Amino acid sequence: MSKLGKPISQRQLRVGEMIKQSISMIFLREEAKISDLDTKSITVTEVRMSPDLKTAKVFVIPLGGKDTDKILDKLKEFSFVIRKVLSKKIMVKFMPKLFFVNDDSFDYAEKIENLIRQTQK
Repeated sequence: MSKLGKPISQRQLRVGEMIKQSISMIFLREEAKISDLDTKSITVTEVRMSPDLKTAKVFVIPLGGKDTDKILDKLKEFSFVIRKVLSKKIMVKFMPKLFFVNDDSFDYAEKIENLIRQTQK
């Protein structure tokens, strides 16, 4: 469910998964030429599409969680390059605008796990 109470449509999920896989392959093969950034060390964990499919929030996490802010700034700066390469990979009516966000869900899960361990002791 989205925060507004409307459920996420199957189309949003499908397009989001397709974009996630495509961006992951672009990063893995280093097809987007981004200066001073090793895209092989970036993991795309999730892509959330807007209801109109014109914007995509791309959740990424760098390998080891190091230099997250620097990497996010580079990805935001060169999002047009990634979008251009992505447009050659997938066929959609409107190529969504890409917004890169740090995925802190793993940190949150680890925090919850530590709290559970503390209560069990």
